[in-house]
Amino acid sequence: MRAHLQRVKNASVTVDGKITGEIEKGILILLGITHEDTVKDIEFLVEKIVNLRIFPGEKSTFDRSLLETGYSALVVSQFTLYADLRKGRRPDFTDAAKPDIAIPLYEAFLASLKKRNIKTEAGIFGAMMEVSLVNDGPVTILLDSEVRRKS
Repeated sequence: MRAHLQRVKNASVTVDGKITGEIEKGILILLGITHEDTVKDIEFLVEKIVNLRIFPGEKSTFDRSLLETGYSALVVSQFTLYADLRKGRRPDFTDAAKPDIAIPLYEAFLASLKKRNIKTEAGIFGAMMEVSLVNDGPVTILLDSEVRRKS
């Protein structure tokens, strides 16, 4: 599982001209899911994300977490995070999980954030989405659950 995190002043996702998710300050999470991912990967990533000290506080620019600030999360499914570009010029997405695997994990990821009292908004899995954001910093962090498996 891969999460591309962006600290935002605001962000939204639109499908067919309708906003399906919108937040003010918080984190935009582009979430990629692969065949090997499990609930353990979700718990690892969510725990890491909600406790990351990436928001300003009294001591520094990176002092407070999502939990401490009460900010929100906007989650957008992003199978292209598993693009394989080693051959040719067209991305290969065979490492991305098919919907029958990915959808339940995506929904579990959203539920895990909500269980931790994070205001959570989302895109629509598999839809063509327009994502708008104002990056704050900019702060962009890549997080991969393979770190969990290697440690």
